[in-house]
Amino acid sequence: MTADNTPSSPDATPEGANSAYAQAYARWQADPEEFWREASGAISWVRAPSRIFDPQEGVYGRWFPDATLNASYNAIDRHVDAGRGSQPAIIYDSPVTDSKRVISYNGLLSEVQTLAAVLADLGVTQGDRVIIYMPMIPEAVIGMLAVARLGAIHSVVFGGFAAPELATRIEDTEPKVILTASCGIEPSRVVAYKPLLDEALRLADARPAVLVFQRPQARAELVEGRDHDWAGLVERAREAGLSAPPVPVKATDPLYILYTSGTTGKPKGVVRDTGGYLVALAWTMKNLYDIKPGEVFWTASDIGWVVGHSYIVYGPLINGSTTVIYEGKPVGTPDAGAFWRVIGEYNVAALFTAPTALRAIRKEDPHSKLLPPYDLSKLRTLFLAGERADPDTVNWARDTLKIPVIDHWWQTETGWAITGNPVGLGVLPVKAGSSTVPMPGYDVRIVDEGNNEVPAETMGSIIIRLPLPPGCLPTLWRNDERFRDGYLSEFPGAYKTSDAGFKDRDGYIFIMGRTDDIINVAGHRLSTGGMEEVLASHPAVAECAVIGIADSLKGEVPCGFVVLKSGVTDNPADIEKDLIARVREQIGPVAAFRLAITVGRLPKTRSGKILRGTMKKIADGQAWSLPATIEDPQSLDEIAEALKSHGL
Repeated sequence: MTADNTPSSPDATPEGANSAYAQAYARWQADPEEFWREASGAISWVRAPSRIFDPQEGVYGRWFPDATLNASYNAIDRHVDAGRGSQPAIIYDSPVTDSKRVISYNGLLSEVQTLAAVLADLGVTQGDRVIIYMPMIPEAVIGMLAVARLGAIHSVVFGGFAAPELATRIEDTEPKVILTASCGIEPSRVVAYKPLLDEALRLADARPAVLVFQRPQARAELVEGRDHDWAGLVERAREAGLSAPPVPVKATDPLYILYTSGTTGKPKGVVRDTGGYLVALAWTMKNLYDIKPGEVFWTASDIGWVVGHSYIVYGPLINGSTTVIYEGKPVGTPDAGAFWRVIGEYNVAALFTAPTALRAIRKEDPHSKLLPPYDLSKLRTLFLAGERADPDTVNWARDTLKIPVIDHWWQTETGWAITGNPVGLGVLPVKAGSSTVPMPGYDVRIVDEGNNEVPAETMGSIIIRLPLPPGCLPTLWRNDERFRDGYLSEFPGAYKTSDAGFKDRDGYIFIMGRTDDIINVAGHRLSTGGMEEVLASHPAVAECAVIGIADSLKGEVPCGFVVLKSGVTDNPADIEKDLIARVREQIGPVAAFRLAITVGRLPKTRSGKILRGTMKKIADGQAWSLPATIEDPQSLDEIAEALKSHGL
């Protein structure tokens, strides 16, 4: 059957003994607009929506097109207005600096109001962009909420990115102000942020105002006339009694721009609209994560990623919960019991992290000897996302913690879970290796190249029938055409996830891998094309290919194969070291690029396509067959030998 716009039949929808999932999904299928109208009641609106969805607006339609609201008000003010201002909003725990801090909703409101006034004084108004380039400290969250308070658009850039990556984002957003800190703290070193920012501004030929939060571990030099001391301006604004009110914006106005990791050339900025996003997050906090106002929800991620935006910042605060900002690692700060300490110390009700973190903890403490000192009795659920949760890791975590371990799948583009196990509606049976079932709003299909649905248990491309639900990207920043071409053109009437997998006979979704050149390194989606661009820029390199090799800790790590130009006499080992250094400098340490291999040639089809998929199977030790269109079969043997010579 050719896929159409009719929602999938609920006949195969799994039933849990006490789960209301099937009813909720069927209710959405029967009347999507009424479903989201009801969900919108969880948000405080300046002007409540009378129209829920307009298929004529935007690229594929827009949610709540006639409504207005403010995200900062929803995250802070309304809880204070309701008399809950003394409740903790943020718990900051930093083992790398040996410091802790609790900020109440009253305190958070005061901080955000004042910083917003400072930003307004620097010229930030509704619709302006502000880049946030900061470590995991409360001021980063305060900055996001202050920008949103003014109706401006924030774009958070992960602190691990190098100056060229930051420069492309500066060029694309044209920020009025950049918020940064003097440094980030790693377990073994201090990373100075300001020199990276200074270089990025030079590369971008930009001169926005820069607000610098000085940390005691390393102070930054300020450029006169451009840079400002964060603490000084905030203190003066507070003494002057300055306070910025929340600015109402249209529900369809952007809240933030978040760039997908490892983009090449002009970066790809995912736009998140304000109203639909808040509605979707409010629905998930209750129905997916089962978190109540006042409970502690900890997402062990970074605000530079979509997980941090949704479930460190906006989701918990919109819900009136307490969120944890953790500046540390799962191991080494100080040991593999760090997560258990945080959970026990703050009575965390649910932890959301990546399987990589659990693999690191398991590697250091396989028998969980560091767990017994801590009281984890308040922890009800462990949620995993960011990469495929392998069954061994899921089972180890379940057996260790004695609680449900819930895998769920989503993307930067969607902003919240496409598939999951809705704990708030009643836990469905867990199948290790599956991210369970589609959430209401998502009509997920598995199709072949002709856009025809495939039978159960059959691998195919995973698509989502349009329209996407509230909270998903409406477009890319200033580039509707790129959005259409990249996501909507290959499968007409559907959004291409670029993931491959299958659906079993119970309707459970299994995500098996990417269908494009994005690899997943410790939960970070990175483009092999971006790394290839760096390798190809080396004067000795004629051509190259980067693949992701399976790794027991990080999920995947990149490996670059390079063919040198004729006449190059430099030692290949020295060139390989130089290539590794170049990727680290231009993409950043987050790429985990540590393996470059010089080969005589790359295996290709007769049409010149590099056989990356087959190369990956060889590297991973998987069974592979000789492609019918290969130009020279011996080239694959040469790849296998090169991998072997490097210990793989």
